[in-house]
Amino acid sequence: QVQLVESGGGLVQAGESVTLSCVESGRPFTTYQMGWFRQAPGKEREFVAAINWSGIKISYADSVKGRFTISRDNAKNTVYLQMNSVKPEDTAAYSCAATGLAELTMSAREYDYWGQGTAVTVSS
Repeated sequence: QVQLVESGGGLVQAGESVTLSCVESGRPFTTYQMGWFRQAPGKEREFVAAINWSGIKISYADSVKGRFTISRDNAKNTVYLQMNSVKPEDTAAYSCAATGLAELTMSAREYDYWGQGTAVTVSS
């Protein structure tokens, strides 16, 4: 079974930076495209970023483009989300997810495995 464990969330001031990590275990990490999603209180889950197995193909939601960076270290079975210039509207529970699809996807329904999430709260 694949397990995903996120870390790195917390309380940050607007304009600051925070980096989230997600460690995968259970299957070869390079099998999977990895994604980050977020869900704010009272809102639907939304796509944040995705990265293919090699790290060459990357996709971002428009709302985070230019501020967030997704990356992966296949030797450490870890995917990262570096969040710069955070805004109060970035406050959400952030979850990483894995899919065996080769082409990048922003659809949560196409991800097979999910972590439990880590909360990020941005104060103004």
